[in-house]
Amino acid sequence: MCASSGWAQDLALVHINVIDVATGRILPNQTVAITGPRIVRVSPSTRAQPKAKRVVDATGQYLIPGLWDMHTHVYFGSTAAAGSDLILPLLVANGVTGIRDMGSELEAVLQARAAVAAHRLLGPRMVVCGPMLDGGKSPYQAALSVATAADGRQAVDLLKRRGVDFIKVQSLVPREAYMAIMAEAKAVGLSVEGHVPDAVRATEAVTAGQRTFEHLIGIFEASSTDEDAYVAGGQKSPGRFLATYDPAREAAVIQLLAAHREVWQCPTLFWERGQWLVDALDWRQDPDLRYAGRSWVEKRWPAAQKNIGQTLDTEPLAVREKFVAHELELVRRLHAAQVGFLAGTDMPAGVDLLPGISLHLELQRFVAAGFTPLEALQTATLNPAKFYHRLQDFGPIQAGRLADLVVLSANPLADIANTRRIAGVVADGRYWSRPELDQLQRQLLQVAARK
Repeated sequence: MCASSGWAQDLALVHINVIDVATGRILPNQTVAITGPRIVRVSPSTRAQPKAKRVVDATGQYLIPGLWDMHTHVYFGSTAAAGSDLILPLLVANGVTGIRDMGSELEAVLQARAAVAAHRLLGPRMVVCGPMLDGGKSPYQAALSVATAADGRQAVDLLKRRGVDFIKVQSLVPREAYMAIMAEAKAVGLSVEGHVPDAVRATEAVTAGQRTFEHLIGIFEASSTDEDAYVAGGQKSPGRFLATYDPAREAAVIQLLAAHREVWQCPTLFWERGQWLVDALDWRQDPDLRYAGRSWVEKRWPAAQKNIGQTLDTEPLAVREKFVAHELELVRRLHAAQVGFLAGTDMPAGVDLLPGISLHLELQRFVAAGFTPLEALQTATLNPAKFYHRLQDFGPIQAGRLADLVVLSANPLADIANTRRIAGVVADGRYWSRPELDQLQRQLLQVAARK
């Protein structure tokens, strides 16, 4: 879907309540002036009309920074065909103005990153890794096979030359290859993020410098008395994790992560629940399903559900429900230890993961894990800014920062579900009113029906 040719605007949002995502303070009745892609002033509103070309009266509404989905797969497998004209614009329509893409077809994602930045394509800011690095028998199309240390170094060098932003590692990367990847990435100035591979301990991943743990992988293993067996290639399952769970071992790995504040957790809680309980959740009743590509609903997701049932969800439902509750408690304990968290969804790779929409549900899962609404909101706003060391561009709404913003009709600090009550979106300085968003979403419904 093409972006508007007249992108950035001379804009003022007046009489709006500005939420400071660093402190939770609400600044009432503010004027936020935007010129081009940046905020130029945040100040109390007066009776005098601002001189901006477009003035939006936002009386009674709330302003938050644009949201980041820190675990996406835009050009991935059979959903790749919908990346440009459905997935990316649907993210913006739901207030997601930045994404970290954790594995996509290289050419497609590089072209999209450039097109979005040049406003030739409607979508959020994109931080990308290109294809994932995985073992020799990876089941994913958007992956490079890495079997040896030499393979690992070559893959890192290739992706560096192509201009990716970081390296993503998957579960099947062999131990020797992983260590080579970590060393080579450090040498060429790329961070490594992703799964803690099956052959590597969480403690080793921290020492090696891996910047994120996805899906809490590595922590479950480190909290089990069977960790040695897992690293040696033993089978894992929710029931086995629960049966061998050792609180003292968990406390030790939490303490380690708390001491290494540069290592962040992206737990994808909404999808974790969806994965382990896929047979018990009637995803076909999701009222937002109409925004999913038709082939996702009719082919991809039913096939994925069947595969999960045959390979992952083989234990009794009660065991898996207990494990999902255990995940929330683990997140609660990590959070209490001040381990950093990032909000991510894994969309659209998993069943019933809808671009943009699922991020709001992820924030609700953080609250279910004991986060305050402000803390949950920070996982998609302030924390990504800290993670990328770009507080000068993102984070709290202040003059000089990039104009990625979401206007809400209700206070998200009172109820995190209010992040879905979107009255407007500012993406790189371009304002989308609620009627404009409605029109965009009607167009996207038509696109979804063809996909």
